[in-house]
Amino acid sequence: MSLGLAQWVDLGFPAMGTRARLLVLGGPASLAEALRERVLGLEARWTRFRADSELCRLNAAAGAPVVVSSDTYALIELAVDAWQRTGGRFDPTVHDAMMRIGYDRDFDAVRDRTHQERVAYRPAPGCAAIRLDRLVRAVQLPRGVQLDLGGIGKGYTADLVVHEARAAGADGVCVDLGGDVRVAGIGPDGGAWRVDVEGLGASVPIAPLRLAEGGIATSTRSKRTWSDASGPVHHLVDPATGAPVSGGLVAVTVLSGETWWAEVLAKAAFVAGAEHGPSLVIGHGATGLVIRDSGDVQRLAGLDRFLLPDVGSGPDA
Repeated sequence: MSLGLAQWVDLGFPAMGTRARLLVLGGPASLAEALRERVLGLEARWTRFRADSELCRLNAAAGAPVVVSSDTYALIELAVDAWQRTGGRFDPTVHDAMMRIGYDRDFDAVRDRTHQERVAYRPAPGCAAIRLDRLVRAVQLPRGVQLDLGGIGKGYTADLVVHEARAAGADGVCVDLGGDVRVAGIGPDGGAWRVDVEGLGASVPIAPLRLAEGGIATSTRSKRTWSDASGPVHHLVDPATGAPVSGGLVAVTVLSGETWWAEVLAKAAFVAGAEHGPSLVIGHGATGLVIRDSGDVQRLAGLDRFLLPDVGSGPDA
């Protein structure tokens, strides 16, 4: 069975520093627009580029506990848990490190800079001293600790919106937030969803995948780049040093049940580098692929079951 795309609502709009896309089948006529507003509402809470956002108010609290919304509390709880589970390779306290490397405003403004002075790098402080009180939804950041929830926030938004769409009666839904993708239910051809993993400037995807349910996220240094006094800079920071990662990888894509966790593992694997990144993904029960500096693509163990039939199997880790 093939479902005509005319039956689908396909809605694109700017959000979370990227291009968002919603594909929705079924549910109330107003559902797609409600989901769009949900995405924009979460962006307004979690952006670090608006002084009135919930995140910025928390970061500015100077060590005092702050009661936050249920969505924000849940996201921060996930971020702290992810820091622990990845041994600090994923770290939401890289906010100040991101500011130091020049990512201190919306990326369009960062990219268009003609000059950025290089500054000394410093390690991220980590999450050990963050205090969470679930009973009252209070978060207390130590003085000098600020959060950047950009990547995990996109992944968690995709998960929330898909769950809410299905609960509202959607038969199929896909949320794509600049490559952080979550799918559920019926795909456009009546079966599983096709999700293409792009190569480095190639017109043909390096991994066309079929996914019935779950999330995909990619971390890459090939897109959000700019220059400082020393040369090219990218946005993926090593929490241990505060410097942009240089670990032998260009991109990491991870498939997982939840997009927020795929985002965490993709970033943690990128930080772990070419030698340890693949095993980090597999060790957490996920799969995916990595692109090395050489351009070689390594498909990780377990990915073959998601590949379209006409795609040959590649080397497994």
